[in-house]
Amino acid sequence: MKDVLYYNELFDLYGELLTEKQRSYFKDYYFDNLSFSEIANNNQVSRNNAFQQIHIITSKLVEYEEKLHLKSKKDKIYEILEKAPRDIKNQIEGII
Repeated sequence: MKDVLYYNELFDLYGELLTEKQRSYFKDYYFDNLSFSEIANNNQVSRNNAFQQIHIITSKLVEYEEKLHLKSKKDKIYEILEKAPRDIKNQIEGII
């Protein structure tokens, strides 16, 4: 479950860097909870190909995070916001 949340956060940040087909595979697997067999059937590929595509996509998302650090920066901002006074917290959350 932890991985699912992690990959979903990465997808929110970096999903636009993926191809349309990659976004479709990701959404089928992580949002619609389809099995590799169902994804393969929908895309007329082998089950192994569907599995490989999901692996490639999640690897790309992790690679983007390793290079750009958007998720870790976002997490740090929210950690700091937890300690900030309420009025400042509300103003900053309104921006981000």
